[in-house]
Amino acid sequence: MPALQAQGENFDVYVVTDASGGVSAEAHAMSVQRMVQAGIKPITWLAVLCEWQRDWARQETIGELAKILTEHGGGSGVAFGWEAQLLAASSKTA
Repeated sequence: MPALQAQGENFDVYVVTDASGGVSAEAHAMSVQRMVQAGIKPITWLAVLCEWQRDWARQETIGELAKILTEHGGGSGVAFGWEAQLLAASSKTA
């Protein structure tokens, strides 16, 4: 209801669908569907994290982002760790 209220007051509203829930999977799906029908944009926690970071040049926050990503990012965290290892190895040989 707060998301629908904010949307009704012309705020740009996003719902983090994998960081919220309902009393059942169906209740959750129906509430997300209702919000999308109202114009609210669905997004995942990982997309929010990356949008807050904006780009890899923001050095002041990259350490914490990397920690969160590797600990909780599933396949994306594994891919990030692998890429970081590749970059570290290539910088040692250069």
